[in-house]
Amino acid sequence: MNSRLVCLMLALAAFSCRQPEITESALDMANLDRTVAPGDDFYQYATGGWQAAHPLKPEYSRYGSFNVLSDDNEKRLKQLFESLGSASPVPGSEAQKIDDLYRMGLDSARLAAEGAEPLKKGLAEIGSITDSRSLAEVVARMHSYSVFPFFGGYVGADMTDSDRNVLYISQSGLGMGDRDYYTDTANAGIKDAYRQYLSRIFALTGAENPDSAATDALEVEDALARISWSSVELRDVKRSYNPMSAKDLKSTYPNFDYGAWFRELEINEPDKIIVGQPSYMAALDSLFAATGTDKLKRYMEAQYISEYSTLLGDDFYDAHFDFFQKKMAGVKEQQPRWKRALGTASDLLPEAVGKLYVQAYFPQESKDAMLRMISNIRAALAEHIDSLTWMTDSTKMVAKEKLEAIVVKVGYPDKWKDYSTLIINPTLSYMENVRNICAWNMADNLSRLEKPVDRTEWLMSPQTVNAYYNPTTNEICFPAAILQPPFFNPAADDAVNYGAIGVVISHEMTHGFDDQGRHFDKNGNMTDWWKKEDEETFRKMTDVLVAQFDSVYVLPGLRANGALCLGENIADQGGLRVAYTALQNSFGGVRPADIDGFTPEQRFYLSYANIWAMNITDEEKARLTKLDVHSLGENRVNVTLRNLQTFFDAFGIVEGDPMFRPEEERVVIW
Repeated sequence: MNSRLVCLMLALAAFSCRQPEITESALDMANLDRTVAPGDDFYQYATGGWQAAHPLKPEYSRYGSFNVLSDDNEKRLKQLFESLGSASPVPGSEAQKIDDLYRMGLDSARLAAEGAEPLKKGLAEIGSITDSRSLAEVVARMHSYSVFPFFGGYVGADMTDSDRNVLYISQSGLGMGDRDYYTDTANAGIKDAYRQYLSRIFALTGAENPDSAATDALEVEDALARISWSSVELRDVKRSYNPMSAKDLKSTYPNFDYGAWFRELEINEPDKIIVGQPSYMAALDSLFAATGTDKLKRYMEAQYISEYSTLLGDDFYDAHFDFFQKKMAGVKEQQPRWKRALGTASDLLPEAVGKLYVQAYFPQESKDAMLRMISNIRAALAEHIDSLTWMTDSTKMVAKEKLEAIVVKVGYPDKWKDYSTLIINPTLSYMENVRNICAWNMADNLSRLEKPVDRTEWLMSPQTVNAYYNPTTNEICFPAAILQPPFFNPAADDAVNYGAIGVVISHEMTHGFDDQGRHFDKNGNMTDWWKKEDEETFRKMTDVLVAQFDSVYVLPGLRANGALCLGENIADQGGLRVAYTALQNSFGGVRPADIDGFTPEQRFYLSYANIWAMNITDEEKARLTKLDVHSLGENRVNVTLRNLQTFFDAFGIVEGDPMFRPEEERVVIW
């Protein structure tokens, strides 16, 4: 996740302690592997039955509870999309735009007939580059099409003045996503396969010497990788905040014509720009001066072709799949075309599709129940802050002010995005329409520069199975699609719901106080509101957490990256602890009876483990360990739980059991 991070004042009414009517067991006992003791390997004990019953589908590199829910959502969306076509949508309506885009994605015969033709305009633009100005102009156009060679730019809330939008510029342009794929000799096989992939897609466009073009392109990517910040370095929000004016940008990095870049994107040169990685931008400037134009053009062509290869005929799609999915992630089989077309429409028209989804599938009762649970969890987190022994009282007071100010977004936006000016033209190719949508979205983003931040905006669509915290707006957001079993089940007992969606809620709240979120105040401004001694103690505890995950092997010879995943690991542990307290508070002094032979506390932890049930390829484990700020599901369960005494108590885990961790080796932050 990568991810710009992203709720109503604290509800004063107390959460009802009355248990809902339980109409189903909610936890499937078949998910357990009773051949394993919970104290030996809790993840296997809680999810081993699920893993055996859900072998990895060949179209996936990983398949878990999130994927099951996403599969169900895709089937729902497919029904909605197919009903649009049969209803003959009104021209110019959102329904027409969704329907046309979806059907173009399904038209394999047309895609095959068009071949590389849709790429020709963009490739001709790159081919026309002769000097610094034309280079900058073409780079700007590529950026508007969501292709980001060399660097990227977007408009977002100023981290030190969160009510105003500012332009951010940061490193970009690595086709394989992370610098280690280029710089680490252990990845030489993948890098060579990438070179072959580039040669293959160049050949499909009719390039005269595809091998030479691929070599030139990869040489530029190698140079970019050597100057790129690591994934861990990119998590340092304070180090990544480097303001300068447009005038200073142009004078500091003179070998790229930023003036032409601004003009092409129709941006008035701003007085304040945030440069994410100054050392990268300086080295990039030297690279522009030292690298021939033809070699830069080959790199830009490779970026362009690769970015749009999934929107062309099967020969292009196959090349992209064979490298990025099969080689890098271990996927055996392509997804059916309807899923790919549906995903494109949903991603590019998120709120138009979301409006349909919410109307059909999201009941108001689910939203109301979530708001009540969020209120209860917020109160529990306040209790935890009060009880901290490592934080000073003055910092606690400000922390609770921030907690009370967290804004809650549940289900769907109160204000939907207006797509009336966006045109989907079926006479153009599928790729061209997607490119035009990307340009519309980029223009919409850039139009906000130096304007007030719209705090009603959502950064996820309602049909997304996920959730987020955004530090610059101090908000938590839970899209409609995640508010379903196994995450949220109105018919389940509280223990199951608090172990699943309850942990998700408190996880997102805790992000406001993790190693990144803690730098932002209640209004979303990056400021130092912690006392120095609190910061020092916090770092000592987080160092322990980093070391716990660093000690775990995800594959032979490959350890987990505790520093990369630190924020998520803090939020996982905090989420579990706070949701557990909220569950206990919900009992109101009347402890529920056991269900299926398990206590409420056991069901809480079983429910948590079940949301991370997953089968995954070794290739995907390796890829995610390099790129993902989230730990693998097994470690989100086993490593995190080994710090929690309430978990040991629930399952009778004692010293000598593999899951047990001595108290002096544990770390408890929130």
